[in-house]
Amino acid sequence: MGANTAENTNLRLKAVLDILAEGVWSGATLNAGEVLAEAIGRVPFNDHEAELLSGGIPRGHKTLTSASAKLVKAGWLVKGRSGWTIPEDGLRATVAFPDVSAFAEALDAGTPVPADVPVPTAPPAKAKTKRAATSKKAAAPKAATAKTATTKAATSKAATSKDAPAAKKPSTRKAPAKAAAAPAVETLPQPDAVAIAGDFNKILGAPEDWAPQYDEVQMEFNPLVQLWTLTAELPAGFYTYKIALNRSWDENYGAFGVRDGANHELNHDGGTVTFTYDHATHDIVVG
Repeated sequence: MGANTAENTNLRLKAVLDILAEGVWSGATLNAGEVLAEAIGRVPFNDHEAELLSGGIPRGHKTLTSASAKLVKAGWLVKGRSGWTIPEDGLRATVAFPDVSAFAEALDAGTPVPADVPVPTAPPAKAKTKRAATSKKAAAPKAATAKTATTKAATSKAATSKDAPAAKKPSTRKAPAKAAAAPAVETLPQPDAVAIAGDFNKILGAPEDWAPQYDEVQMEFNPLVQLWTLTAELPAGFYTYKIALNRSWDENYGAFGVRDGANHELNHDGGTVTFTYDHATHDIVVG
């Protein structure tokens, strides 16, 4: 851990890129909240950073979230509708600036990654090959046994079932069962309404800001993906907002899906912006 908040924040920013790079190599997918939580787990808060702000968010968490904008500005991080991703320049930055001091200096100065730094590849798997080979050997007798059992079962079935039409009947009965099971996707109970309530509601046409009761700030639900969205045109500026359910403040969610949490923040360059809310996580993605 670093000596102070500034150094800790730089360590966590570097950890964010490392975590996303590891995800690229392993195929794992983490949302923004999970990436931040993992970075904080690797570089824990000091006493000052652990202090809760008025919205119930630790000081260090808010500092890290705000500082992540520097990664975006450097072109090392992309914040999109589907979450955070690391582009090639971000992957190259993890090896170009392995030392946290060099990393922080390059980030603050806007130093580009040297052109001769290649995109890193996944580190070689350690001892997995041996384990996999052992597993295959161990599994071989079982596979052979299973194959023999299958052959015996097939022979037995052929001996007892000479009538071809009789064998087709079970498969005809199974088809409807599969078709019926396909749409059985677990759906989460959803609120009646979800609103973006913030300091830009008047721009959306509502009579007042921070007012979740108006039609102009309601999001639209897509049952196929179980997500709520609202697309709007906003002038360039800094905005704050929350998610409010059922046209009131009785149940609301702030940053990182925390109930009654700190406000979401948006630094917008101007133009079209889409807010996507997931009721499973109570969090929002802006794209």
